[in-house]
Amino acid sequence: MPVTFTVNGKSATVDVAPDMPLLWVLRDVLDLKGTKFGCGMAQCGACTVHLNGAPTRSCVTPVSAVQGARVTTIEGLSPDGSHPLQRAWEELDVPQCGYCQAGQLLSAAALLAATPRPTDADIDAAMNGNLCRCGTYLRIRQAIHRAAGTPATEAVPAGRPGGAEEAA
Repeated sequence: MPVTFTVNGKSATVDVAPDMPLLWVLRDVLDLKGTKFGCGMAQCGACTVHLNGAPTRSCVTPVSAVQGARVTTIEGLSPDGSHPLQRAWEELDVPQCGYCQAGQLLSAAALLAATPRPTDADIDAAMNGNLCRCGTYLRIRQAIHRAAGTPATEAVPAGRPGGAEEAA
């Protein structure tokens, strides 16, 4: 059964099994390789895309759920890398290995769309489901503040390596 949706502003129709995860449609059918496979269980955030503007784990979203919807991948955030988050990521050397960064950026973009001037608590809550094995959480938070034009703090987010739980 064909599924038609908009991806990065362009109409796409795919004829695949309706239960095929959106992640594999994006990567293998539409050749959009920026969205990454991490855990396959919606736990790590590497596969995050926007579905009608909301951050969504594409590894567990069946393609049938996106019929008529708008999907934005990292390739659609800004074709030339000029999005304020992408610039802040680069200026602050946020990525190390970079594997999780597409999901991190899309979660951050959804946060800023909903909360243009986020607090540390807003950022921590919005980014909580995105794991970074390199531990660049402080730089991620700083980059979000920079893109939003809000002051950054140096506190380690609770629940992150080196955070309040580990100090206890």
